[in-house]
Amino acid sequence: MKPKPRHLERDYAEQFQDRSVVEAYLCRPPYPDEAFNILEELLGDEPRVVLDAGCGTGSVARWLAGRVERIDAIDFSEHMVETGRGLPGGDRPNIRWTVAAMEDAVLDPPYGMITAGQSLHWMAWDVVIPRFCEALTDSGLLVLIYPDFAASPWGEDLQRIIARYSTNQDYAPYDPVEELEERGLFEKQGERRTGFVPLVQSLDRYIESFHSSNGFSRERMGSDAAAAFDQEVRDLILARLPGGQLETAYAATLVWGRPIA
Repeated sequence: MKPKPRHLERDYAEQFQDRSVVEAYLCRPPYPDEAFNILEELLGDEPRVVLDAGCGTGSVARWLAGRVERIDAIDFSEHMVETGRGLPGGDRPNIRWTVAAMEDAVLDPPYGMITAGQSLHWMAWDVVIPRFCEALTDSGLLVLIYPDFAASPWGEDLQRIIARYSTNQDYAPYDPVEELEERGLFEKQGERRTGFVPLVQSLDRYIESFHSSNGFSRERMGSDAAAAFDQEVRDLILARLPGGQLETAYAATLVWGRPIA
């Protein structure tokens, strides 16, 4: 099988085990409510049991749990799971949190759906996709969920700053669904984007959100580089928004289909 893009390999994925990345996750906006309406529609009949693969702090599991029988929320980052348990909805009795890599986690199928919110691209596809095939019911779906942010007037300048400071200098633009389809691992059946939801953020919270992303772990950047990045982004935004209050909008895109072993 064709190798994964270098910037998605395990050594970069391990940044999501860093405590600073997990703390910065709290600055990410939640998925829109409409995304969970779509997930509930896609789940359909029994069993209403979901595997949230690479659950992070439970941005899918905590909000979907009230609509299903059970969610198995699995992530390889102990800090992610620990934080998710303590966030709103994290103590629901039908969420079973597990710290484990998806490649060898103990599963409890059958699952009517497997969700992956910005996570599947970090996994070993040749290992997890066959596991998903075995774990899903005959009509069960694998659903990939990604955020969409409205374009900003400083977007191009921001991308240049990001490229200079990121510790993941192997990064190259890619489409995760196309990568899976190209390798014969996924049969896409549908796609929907939610409506955009208004988002008002402080400048500090906006800047901190970047440190929840691969390449911007404070531990790996070092304090000097992290501070310099923060200041450049701050100066860029304040030159356009002197008040420092950001008003934008975001949505979510859901792509679903069947994994192929």
